[in-house]
Amino acid sequence: MATVQEKIALMEAKKEHIRQGGGQKRIDAQHAKGKHTARERLEMFFDEDSFVELDMFVKHRCANFGMETKDLPGEGVVTGYGTVDGRLVYAYAQDFTVSGGSLGEQHAHKIWKIMDLALKMGAPCICINDSGGARIQEGVNALSGYGGIFHRNTAASGVIPQISVIMGPCAGGAVYSPAITDFIFMVKKTSQMFITGPAVIKTVTGEDVTAEELGGAMSHNMRSGVAHFAAEDEEDCFNKIRRLLSFIPSNNMEDPPAIPCDDDPNRQDESLNAIIPDNPNLPYDMKDVIRSIVDNGDFFEVQEFYAMNVICCFARMDGKPIGIIASQPKIMAGCLDVNASDKAARFIRFCDAFNIPMVTLVDVPGFLPGVNQEYNGIIRHGAKMLYAYSEATVPMVTVITRKAYGGAYIAMCCHELGSDQVMAWPSSEIAVMGPSGAANVIFRKDPDKEQKTQEYVDEFATPYKAAEMGYVDMVITPSETRPLIISALRACAGKRETGPAKKHGNIPL
Repeated sequence: MATVQEKIALMEAKKEHIRQGGGQKRIDAQHAKGKHTARERLEMFFDEDSFVELDMFVKHRCANFGMETKDLPGEGVVTGYGTVDGRLVYAYAQDFTVSGGSLGEQHAHKIWKIMDLALKMGAPCICINDSGGARIQEGVNALSGYGGIFHRNTAASGVIPQISVIMGPCAGGAVYSPAITDFIFMVKKTSQMFITGPAVIKTVTGEDVTAEELGGAMSHNMRSGVAHFAAEDEEDCFNKIRRLLSFIPSNNMEDPPAIPCDDDPNRQDESLNAIIPDNPNLPYDMKDVIRSIVDNGDFFEVQEFYAMNVICCFARMDGKPIGIIASQPKIMAGCLDVNASDKAARFIRFCDAFNIPMVTLVDVPGFLPGVNQEYNGIIRHGAKMLYAYSEATVPMVTVITRKAYGGAYIAMCCHELGSDQVMAWPSSEIAVMGPSGAANVIFRKDPDKEQKTQEYVDEFATPYKAAEMGYVDMVITPSETRPLIISALRACAGKRETGPAKKHGNIPL
C-alpha cells in the first residue's frame, strides 16, 4: 500500500505530465511559429503567481476511431481564474499542442464551467482561442459543446465583460463565440478567423486567397470589422487587454474603476479656440480635440482601423472612465455610413450596459449618400445608432464642434435621443441641411438669391437658432470644453432613468 508521500509524489507526477501538454516537440513547434503555449499565455496575462487552474485532470470519454487509446492532457484546454491588476478574472486557453486544441465534449464542459463561474461571481471572462475546431471523432458531442458555449456567451452578454483573444486558427463554428463576445483581439501574422478556409473556398468558388488575406488580424480589423484590436505580438496583445480592463467594471452592477486624477479638471486649452478652420470645408483631426479634453491626453481606441470616419474610444475625465463617440472630419468629412453606424452603435450599447458615461463629439455633414450605401441598408444601419442612443440610460454629454446636419445631427445624440446636456462651439452649424444648399432650395426663384443666400448662411450657419429653441443648452468657448464636460458628468452622476417593462426591444439588425 502506497504511503502518503508516495501518493503526493504520484499527484505531482500526474500534474507535471499534464503541464507538458502535447510534449516538448509540439511545444517547440508552437514557439517556432512565434506563439506561446496555453499556460505560458495565462502566466503572461495574470498577475504573478495568481492563476489557479481548475479541472486539470479532466479526460475525454470518446471511444470511437481509436480515441480510447489517446491521452489528451488537460483535454486540450487550460481553465481557471486569477487576478489582473488585483481584480478577479476567469479565463480559458486552448492548448494547440494537444490534438490541435480541438474541441470535444469534455473540453467544452471545462469551458462551460469557467463561464458559469465568471457569471456567478460577476467577473470578466477571457477566452483565448487557438484551435483546429471541432474534434471530428466526437461528432455531434463537439457541436453540442459549441452550442453550450454560444448560449452562455449570450446569457453573460451585458452582465460581465467577455473578451476573445485569437492566438492561432479559429475556424468554422468556433468563430461564433468570439463574435458574440464584447471585444476580439487578434495577433498580426499568427491568428486567423474564417467560416471556411482557403482550400474550401478554392473548391467551391474558385477564388484563390491565403489564410492571412482571408482571415488575418488586419483583414478583420480593417475590412470586415469583426475584430476590434490588432496586436504586434502576444505580449503586446495581453498588455492591450489589461489596458482595456482598466477602463471597464467587472460586471454590470459596478461602476467603472476610477483612479486619482492628476490632471486639473478645470484645465483649459487655448489651442482649441483655433482648431476649427475658417473654411468650413477644410478638415481637422478630432483626435486632437480628444487629447485636449481627456485626462493627460490619454485614450484607448476601439476598432482603430475600421470605419475611421467615426472614432470610438475609452478615456478618463476627472479620473473616471468614459466612452467617447466622435466624428472624424479627416475621413470622409465625418459622414456616417453603414460601417460607422454599426461600429458606433455597438460601442454605445457596450458603454450603456456597463455604466460607462458617454461623451459625443459632433462634426457630421450627414449620412453618406450613394447607391451603394442605400443598397447596403444605410437606413437600417443608421437606425442602429438611433436605437442605441435612445435606449441608453447612462449619463450622456454632447459637444457640437462644427457641422450637425439633418438625420446625422439626430443620430449623434441630440437632446431628443437622450443627451443630458448639449454644448456647442461658436463654430457649430446646426440645421436640416448645409445652409448654402438650404438657401438654394428656399431662394431658387428669388432675383436676390445671392444676397439672401448669404444672409441665410450668416443667420443659420450658427448654433444660436438651436440654442434659442433649447435644443442646445449652452454655447461655449472651445477652450472651456474639458471643465464644462466634467461639470456636466458630475451633475449627471446620480442619473436614474427607467423605460417601460419589456422582455427586450427589437434593434434593427
